Amino acid sequence: MNMRHKLIFECIVGSQAYGTATENSDIDKKGVYVQSNDEILVSDYEPQINVTKDECYYEVGRFLELLSAANPTTIEMLFSEKKNITHISPEFELILSVRDMFITKQCADSFKNYGVSQLKKAAATGKKFNIEDSKMVHKTPFDFTYYYDNGKTFLLKDYLEENELLQEKCGLVRLDHMKDCYALYYDYNNIGYRGIIGEKSNEIRLSSIPKGETPLIMIYYNVEAYSKYMKEYSEYKTWLKNRNVNRYVDVITHGQKTKDSRIDGKNMLHVRRLIDIAIEIANTGTFTVLRPNAKYLLDIKHGKYNLEEIVSDVERDISGLDECFKNSTLPNKVDKNKVKEILLKIRHFN
Repeated sequence: MNMRHKLIFECIVGSQAYGTATENSDIDKKGVYVQSNDEILVSDYEPQINVTKDECYYEVGRFLELLSAANPTTIEMLFSEKKNITHISPEFELILSVRDMFITKQCADSFKNYGVSQLKKAAATGKKFNIEDSKMVHKTPFDFTYYYDNGKTFLLKDYLEENELLQEKCGLVRLDHMKDCYALYYDYNNIGYRGIIGEKSNEIRLSSIPKGETPLIMIYYNVEAYSKYMKEYSEYKTWLKNRNVNRYVDVITHGQKTKDSRIDGKNMLHVRRLIDIAIEIANTGTFTVLRPNAKYLLDIKHGKYNLEEIVSDVERDISGLDECFKNSTLPNKVDKNKVKEILLKIRHFN
């Protein structure tokens, strides 16, 4: 890496380090650098450098701050296998020599929260796959408009079809004191009502109704539901455009449904891995980045196990993590004074 700061550590992370890489996997790198004291003193601090989505570096002060908060990414860097370390300097050896001090009960929340966020991400991606399954089409406000009949509500377009009425010949008048409710009239005499929506409109529209006309029914337009749908549809279109095709094909081959959507296998792999590491930390006080169950994790990704059962197992293990850490002999948190001592030594190293 070409950079003006001093690089003191660099390692390969991600699937290559976990033992879950496939032929399509990228090589991800993370590292630590030291910024000059002069630059820091003149308020030109640069805490992090993102080279690409696969390459990221932390200034040593920021790195130690994240370690002290039990950040899973930085802790995994600290426990990298030698074969995955591509650069290391004497300054970083100071941190490496006391790496165990960063394994505390704080790991319970940090690894658990990271795992939960991956679980939510898996479900969110799953919803998008589910949208594709249903061949989502661009709906209009007409699909979110209902009418009231005998204590129940029904889709307005069903009412129009059953009574052989055209939405283009309908006219709407807003009802006072009733939010998003309208009286619906029908243009039997070809007066020229404006219809419920235009051909390309995203809003329902009102008409001028002559005096003496009688409305057919009262309708309700669920504008909040339509707005939510449009947001999800827009997100889906963006996701569809930018998705990783290899990952998509991998996940769609699962052919599994969990409740109401597919689950992203890659995210589920990480959920299982993170929770396994948290349990390992609580029971042993350390962990292995190269996962001993790497094949099992890959099988999760490739859909060889029922994903709904995986979700259930993970949720069960997450619920038991707090008790597991409570019974461990790990310190509650990192000694901040020791961290300051290490940082000062590194800043004064040269």
